[in-house]
Amino acid sequence: MRTFWSRWCGWSRWTPVRRIFVGLAAFLALLFAMACGLLLREMYAADLITIQAVNTVTVGVKQGQNDAIGQNDLRVQRGAYLAKVGNCAACHTARGGAAFAGGKVISTPFGTVYTSNITPDAATGIGKWSADAFYRAMNEGRSADGHLLTPAFPYPNYTHVTRADSDDLYSYFMRGVAPVAQANKSHDLPFPFNTQLALAFWRSLFFEKAVENNANLDVKNTINIIAAQAVNTQASAPNEGLKRDNFDIQRGAYLVRGLGHCSACHAERNALGASVNNQFSDKLLGGALMPMRDWYAPSLVDPAEAGVAHLPRQDVVALLKTGIAPNASMLGPMAEVVAGSTQFWTDADLTATAAYLQSLPQAFAHDSTKNATKSTSSGKSKPVLFEKGAELFTQHCATCHGEQGQGMRVEGNVALPALAGNRAITLSNTTNLVRILLAGGYAPSTVGNPRPFGMPPFAHVLNDEDIAAVTTYIRSAWGNQADSVTAADVVRQRRGVMQ
Repeated sequence: MRTFWSRWCGWSRWTPVRRIFVGLAAFLALLFAMACGLLLREMYAADLITIQAVNTVTVGVKQGQNDAIGQNDLRVQRGAYLAKVGNCAACHTARGGAAFAGGKVISTPFGTVYTSNITPDAATGIGKWSADAFYRAMNEGRSADGHLLTPAFPYPNYTHVTRADSDDLYSYFMRGVAPVAQANKSHDLPFPFNTQLALAFWRSLFFEKAVENNANLDVKNTINIIAAQAVNTQASAPNEGLKRDNFDIQRGAYLVRGLGHCSACHAERNALGASVNNQFSDKLLGGALMPMRDWYAPSLVDPAEAGVAHLPRQDVVALLKTGIAPNASMLGPMAEVVAGSTQFWTDADLTATAAYLQSLPQAFAHDSTKNATKSTSSGKSKPVLFEKGAELFTQHCATCHGEQGQGMRVEGNVALPALAGNRAITLSNTTNLVRILLAGGYAPSTVGNPRPFGMPPFAHVLNDEDIAAVTTYIRSAWGNQADSVTAADVVRQRRGVMQ
């Protein structure tokens, strides 16, 4: 026995190879133990014991009583406004379903997620939740019973929301929303994505909850102060250039990073679905393909894509409020955001958002996976495509868009933005442009633009070569300078449209 231990445990007698092997094994064991500790901390947080998860007030109030409370309770009014800012109904209301009753399907690269019932129903909704539990869901991504929520619920954004705003939202959902008895559906996620261990691992790598005291946000900057005014104030003076009010920028940052959750679409993602940049970074809005939706969310910091630093501020505000501006219009997923959310924001909040977006450091796009669908065509085919595209444009498009791509005005107002000099036309990523030609595009109906002009679909009229030709033409005519598009580029998009 002594010989055995002296042979295997006598460090001085070990060979260098054995020493390296044992040292590496010990290091890996230490890393494994640390990882297990982090995962256990995520899964079984100690503060769950001390937080009361059950609401002690009466739940399931009749709708008539809810209405009366909602009209008289300022917190409920502010919460209703905040729910519009966060566009909660977009995910938590299924098409044709009751408001906020959940059940909407969200397709992800990892499987199907079903949104939850957030009405005050005691049995199937959040009627038994306390304000602490609601805030924990927003701030930490934990349900009332402590289980981890999937990041399809954008708690990496909502962690920025202050406790005051969270409490106002809670008041609205408890007293301003009708309870609906509708059981939640289980997510359809394959192993291991359906496990709490996988979520804990993801969070340990990519999520950090915000601490309100360290959020660099004064209480005055919470958006409920603006909502409490109960009036829609006029926008600030036209573009102030580079001189911006610090209060507006801070408040805009709070809106964009928090309830606005703009990075949920505009942030580039890694293979695990987390943003490539840190969740607290101003670089989150660099643009990305939207998984499962076949749309490209353009960069909000690139002047060649959708950066707004160079635009008059009133144009940015108008675009968010009405869905249309002199040289741009909202289509696709962003049109849904305007229709359901930003058109209802106060002018003060829209101005603050514009101020923040205009204050961001500008960064030109670089070659990366986010531009994976950019055209692969060669310059040799461009003259042929250009000539064919010119004929098709005259035949199908010029009546509305103008022979010179100048767009259309009705009674002095922009009805269709110009194609000439339009960044949506010259984007290096042609996903949106080809998709609009195939499936059509429709600006949102808003108070400021109640009867928007739409773009009809041409998938049934033009074949892939025709779409490629007309797209190449408008990307090269009237001073536009962009790569041509091939039929192969169109085929990829047509498959997504026809599914």
